[in-house]
Amino acid sequence: MSAVTRYVKHRKPPAPGSITAALDSFRAEVRFYREIAPVLGVRVPRCYETEDKGDGTTLVLEDLSAWWPGADPVAAARLLSGMHRRWAGRAPGLWPWLRPVGAAADLVEELFDRAWPELASRPDLTAGVRWLGARLAGRVAESEHDIGHLGPLTLVHGDASLRNMRTGPGGEVVLLDWEDVSAAPGVLDLAWLLLSSVEPARWDAVIAAYGATDPLSGVLPAVAVQGLLSLAGSTVGSADAAAWIERLDAAADRLRHAS
Repeated sequence: MSAVTRYVKHRKPPAPGSITAALDSFRAEVRFYREIAPVLGVRVPRCYETEDKGDGTTLVLEDLSAWWPGADPVAAARLLSGMHRRWAGRAPGLWPWLRPVGAAADLVEELFDRAWPELASRPDLTAGVRWLGARLAGRVAESEHDIGHLGPLTLVHGDASLRNMRTGPGGEVVLLDWEDVSAAPGVLDLAWLLLSSVEPARWDAVIAAYGATDPLSGVLPAVAVQGLLSLAGSTVGSADAAAWIERLDAAADRLRHAS
């Protein structure tokens, strides 16, 4: 029998005052693998060891690097929907340490408001993306806190982009990187899946696969903040920037039609 390949994930303590420190992201992932992964009902890497010490956190996980990176967005949406339905209304009571809606929103707002002026000056922004960013300036914390009123709280991945998924030889989808695990309306994961990873021409099919999505427009502003910050880190004229702008423009269009 061949030896199981393992992946060691070590995180040093985050810088004091950082968003990562405020969210306690690294320790949250350790608790996820200790308490939630065994009962989650969704495929995640097997966990062999966990440590949470003064020098940081360590996870020894199943190495799935041989699996195909990403997933079909429709399959991903169905997987997320099933997980959200299973834990709706239950997750906060079972795991009260889960990150609440709006955690570190003030720090995220400060970061966005510092980044927006330079981002707004980029020549590659569309009118829709420029409108979206201007709409969020000074209102990021408000958009984050608004999420809590958009449906029952459930267990959410918190960073459900296709880059945090892999697909096995038989089509099984696995969810990786649980540092942002939270208690929030499930549609938050769907919105980030769309904005981070899915070309707008496929959005309707992915939304239909997920199911009921009435609050989608309510969470788009908060996830657009992360999308705009991601765009800020891309090179003007690059394929990555063009893809972010296309998806952000689609989000702006949906928000305009919803208002």
